[in-house]
Amino acid sequence: MNDAPYLDQAHIQFDEHSLWVMNIALGLVMFGISLNLTTRDFKQLWRAPKPVLAGLVSQFLALPLVTFLLVSWLNPPAGVGLGMIMVAACPGGNVSNFITQLAKGNTALSISLTALATAVAVVMTPLNFTLYASLWTPGSALIQEVTVDVWSMAILVGLLLGLPLILGLWVRHRYPIQAKKWAMWINRGALLFFLFLIIAAVSQNLLQIKTYAGLLFGYVFLHQAMAMAVGYGISRMMRLGIENQKTLVIETGIQNSGLGLMLIFTFFEGRGSMALIAAFWGIWHLISGLVVGMVLRYLHNGNRV
Repeated sequence: MNDAPYLDQAHIQFDEHSLWVMNIALGLVMFGISLNLTTRDFKQLWRAPKPVLAGLVSQFLALPLVTFLLVSWLNPPAGVGLGMIMVAACPGGNVSNFITQLAKGNTALSISLTALATAVAVVMTPLNFTLYASLWTPGSALIQEVTVDVWSMAILVGLLLGLPLILGLWVRHRYPIQAKKWAMWINRGALLFFLFLIIAAVSQNLLQIKTYAGLLFGYVFLHQAMAMAVGYGISRMMRLGIENQKTLVIETGIQNSGLGLMLIFTFFEGRGSMALIAAFWGIWHLISGLVVGMVLRYLHNGNRV
């Protein structure tokens, strides 16, 4: 592919200080989400586990596998393919909770899936990424170049997602009334802070984005549409109700690309084609998620499936 060397020479400007700030922002977002959860939520899920199991299968088994097949078929430049595999290996993004509510899906399921997927991601994100990156020949050569250690990645994911989740659950249990009030402000503040970081990173790398957007957007568009299709397919196979079908479409189609960016900056030194895929995913899934959310809301109101 002629564009391969051109794309893989791209490099994102993102210094160590910015990396730590993004770490803190991600941790705050996860802490805010966990303040909305109680042990009762998890007990209810155990009583009716099918929608949760379907969501976890969709995110951690089906999407990474289908992404690997898509990458093998498209045979994109090495960094592009690895970026797609990295995003697919990440858990669902927290904005999925808002979009599920907009679509009149099962918001309780969405929040619980975000929390559980976050916990599962500590193990599954590094495992899925290293497995499928190793199986794909161009990716295998690239990860050997940078020596990605699955345990180092697991520790980082645990610190970014697992620790804030556990801390938030403890605060909710210890201070239930205050936690509800804090959750709203922390969620809003953390999201605004995170958006500010993304805007700053975009403005810092505007030239690279303008240069490579035309080459990369097709990959992101196809990959994200396929992720939503995976969520729909799994929910139909599991014979879930309409509200749960909507939730799985959104949970599988909205990925935590911020985590993907963090891992790319940490382990691949901001390799441009990988980082740009994750960054474009982060922008596009917000736009497409809002559009799909509004469409699903209309289908609900119109009693259509």
